[in-house]
Amino acid sequence: MKRNDWILAAGVIVAAVLIFCVQLMVNLSFDKAQAVVLVTVKGEDFGAYRLNEDQTVDIDGTNTLVIKDGAVRIEKADCPDQICVHHRGISRNGESIICLPNRVVVSVRSSEDSELDGVAR
Repeated sequence: MKRNDWILAAGVIVAAVLIFCVQLMVNLSFDKAQAVVLVTVKGEDFGAYRLNEDQTVDIDGTNTLVIKDGAVRIEKADCPDQICVHHRGISRNGESIICLPNRVVVSVRSSEDSELDGVAR
């Protein structure tokens, strides 16, 4: 390898380490106790739920959402592909589960990112 190859490789490694550190700091500052699960159906707001409160939510009879132990997942869906059901549970800011056939979007947001005014459905 030539000198410029080493410089390029070092630059890529430094950039990767910086991005990793920024992501780590963002995740460490994320407070799960204040996190909110936002649900939209067909582009309309359906509900907002606290991530730290265990509950089961029926979404218009098409999907069943389960919030348990600080993570959220879709337990049942009447769509043919079941991709949303097989998706792992989400618990970090910005993560989402999408059920395309039923047009359901479930996402986790920090309370600062959400527009909740203290009232959750």
